[in-house]
Amino acid sequence: MKKIAVIHDLSGMGKCSLTAAIPVISAMGVQACPLPTAILSNQTGYGSYFWDDYTDRMEQIMDEWKKMGFRPDGVYTGFLGDARQVDVILKFVDMFCTELTHILIDPVMGDQGQVYKTYSEELCEKMRTLVRHATVITPNITEALLLLYGEQGMKERMELFSCMKEEQLLGEIEELGKRLAYHFGLESIVITGVDILCSDGGVKMGNLVVEKNEAAWYFSVKEGGSYSGTGDLFASVLSAGMVKGISMKECVQKAIAFLSGAIHDAVLEGTDRNDGVCFEKYLKMLV
Repeated sequence: MKKIAVIHDLSGMGKCSLTAAIPVISAMGVQACPLPTAILSNQTGYGSYFWDDYTDRMEQIMDEWKKMGFRPDGVYTGFLGDARQVDVILKFVDMFCTELTHILIDPVMGDQGQVYKTYSEELCEKMRTLVRHATVITPNITEALLLLYGEQGMKERMELFSCMKEEQLLGEIEELGKRLAYHFGLESIVITGVDILCSDGGVKMGNLVVEKNEAAWYFSVKEGGSYSGTGDLFASVLSAGMVKGISMKECVQKAIAFLSGAIHDAVLEGTDRNDGVCFEKYLKMLV
């Protein structure tokens, strides 16, 4: 059985990070090997939470895995609390990865034109180093722009994007994806969660795949707001598909179909965004 080292935090409530990744990767017939970056009572979108930083213990776990001769087929990293954790992951890559290891980096730094509280220019610079080791990265537009231009450059370009009509916006994002792939020497890029305002007033969600300098869009109807863990669920499908040799385009289509039903049910049930989506009954779609 193929194995993926999943480097994420563990949040008891909120259906995100490891509690999202492990069931998805397992349903796809791949063993998820969690390396926790932090332990939380619940994800940070709730009013309060307990946080236990695991940075100093990550290397102890890695040392034990090294003794066992651990060789993952894939690595999937998500939210990182600070630049120091990026250094630990770079060490992990040196210790465990070969040219055959498939690495998916989700460069979690911001969304909707805003950086997260944990963002710093140091973190962004370290993230740029990390993504050069990736097979595929899964930024949203904000994170793609941060990687290329930093915070100020991101804000300037997001302002320009906000004034564009659909056709021009899609073209600009395609160029952004190709520039990102070229700059960091990446096999594939998936720019996720692009909100597109349609001429009829509706909104659709787009995901862009760039492979070998070719761009392809995949759309779904946007329902509800932004739910906890949907990005983690999406990236988990891609990471497992990647080590199984499934093309990134097919992985994205599978992830969209899987999430569409889960989000639809969450909307119907009136689920709070912090509680995540109702994905469990749709895991059979991933087998």
